[in-house]
Amino acid sequence: MKAVILAGGSGTRLYPVTQSINKHLLPIYNKPMIYYPLSLVMLLKIKDVLFVVNPEDKPSFEKLFKDGSHLGMNVKYVLQQKPNGLAEGLILAEDFIKNDNICYMLGDNIFFGHDIVKIMEEAKKDVEKNGGAYVFGYSVKDPERFGVVEFDENGNVLSIEEKPKKPKSNYAVVGMYFYDKEAINIAKNIKPSDRGELEITSVNEEYLKKGKLKVKLLGRGFAWFDAGTHDSFLEAGEFVATIEKRTGLMVGCIEEIAYRNGWIDKEQLLELAKPLKKTEYGKYLIEIAQS
Repeated sequence: MKAVILAGGSGTRLYPVTQSINKHLLPIYNKPMIYYPLSLVMLLKIKDVLFVVNPEDKPSFEKLFKDGSHLGMNVKYVLQQKPNGLAEGLILAEDFIKNDNICYMLGDNIFFGHDIVKIMEEAKKDVEKNGGAYVFGYSVKDPERFGVVEFDENGNVLSIEEKPKKPKSNYAVVGMYFYDKEAINIAKNIKPSDRGELEITSVNEEYLKKGKLKVKLLGRGFAWFDAGTHDSFLEAGEFVATIEKRTGLMVGCIEEIAYRNGWIDKEQLLELAKPLKKTEYGKYLIEIAQS
């Protein structure tokens, strides 16, 4: 399985800050926002990652991640010329994905929970074994802002709808999707929505029509932030700060994950920490290497 992380878009909900910087590079507490979805991909042991980025932002992402080899990974970039919808990222990733299955992440979504990696591994294995699509739902107060999934009394999916004016449930589909290789062809054949975008909900709808869509609900033990608004951005930062201060462990530390995965050794970790040794982040990496 390969991973695609969507990090383009215009970030209009975070204006005026995003007039000068891509929102995915803004700090959620002590790390760029984009570190958090990337860290989950790494925890799934996925080494091949494609970032979908705006043309003007590519140099910044390359400065941050290079080709990924310093983390023992293979990182690529593809340009999204205009924000034409979340599903366009799948089309742009075609040459990278080839015949692989896909872990598709939105760069502004942040997840936390004791079993989040276990649940993602289950989704990954399910798609690898059975094909289809596997997505996640989360109860929200404002479902009209999201793609909304409707269930029957037995938990079967009845419908999935993008930003409905009258939501049929409070369950939003979050920005973490697992697809088989057919997702690219499906994305190519969906029609733009009324707002002129290729919606990821339309892709999920097609899988539902084929009887190949699974939706797992994330319950009370999980936190999910769509950090694309000022309030949720602030809440996500405060949440990460609280967790890290209470536990002494970092959330979304990509160098630590690469080390614990065995992708880099102790010397390589210390080399990455060296230019950061005066910062709390660098000190943390040194502690990890010496523990």
